[in-house]
Amino acid sequence: MAIVSEDPSNPCYEIKSADLSLVALVLKTSDMAKVSRAFAVQMAESPGFFDHDPLVIDVSGLSLVEHETIDLSALTTLLTQHRLVPLAIKGASEALLDLAKGLGLVEASDARIRRSIPLAEPQTPQEPMADAFITSPALSVAMRIDKSLRSGQQVYAKGRDLIVMGMVNAGAEVIADGHIHVYGTLRGKAIAGARGNTDALIFAQAMEPELISIAGVYRTSENLLSKDLFGKPALVSLNSGPDGDKLLINPLKN
Repeated sequence: MAIVSEDPSNPCYEIKSADLSLVALVLKTSDMAKVSRAFAVQMAESPGFFDHDPLVIDVSGLSLVEHETIDLSALTTLLTQHRLVPLAIKGASEALLDLAKGLGLVEASDARIRRSIPLAEPQTPQEPMADAFITSPALSVAMRIDKSLRSGQQVYAKGRDLIVMGMVNAGAEVIADGHIHVYGTLRGKAIAGARGNTDALIFAQAMEPELISIAGVYRTSENLLSKDLFGKPALVSLNSGPDGDKLLINPLKN
């Protein structure tokens, strides 16, 4: 779609279709006090994670009766305090949608929210190891950390890839908008594609993570790696299919 201002000889504007990358808040409770406490804990662990990211509020999963609403005003204030910009709402009833529109939110019933399903561990050979070292297109030069990270330390490579030349110990956290490469043992948390880059990868010379995540799809240490993968060189990628999104872990062969 394209609309040009009335005078074609001297146009002062054009209106065109555009795509916008959004994050989604998928609500699982209507208790805003509980949501506020959860945000406080999350942001204490990852301060500065959001940077005025546009957001859609997804209430599709809430079991609200016909005229029941939630405190959207408190929720939008909370999101703004944590450097998020609520723009739209998905799955709202007519009553809730009226409230949302009063707060400047638009209806986004057709917004596609990525679904997460359990991780799969295919044993198919991973094509060349070099793929893991390609810098993400459109991202800046990778951030490089030349030492191991201790428990409690956190590194965030905003807008770029992250390379850790040592170990990521248990209790440490590495986050990147692009790929993550760990040239030692990964025992802590690794979050790649933090702002929705589904092509991001996680590589580790020895894979023993507490948590791995790509574009919001995650797996924790409660779901143990197989003996063919634990402590071995491995590559994590995100695979999207008709049944949802899966994290795939492949061994890396020398």
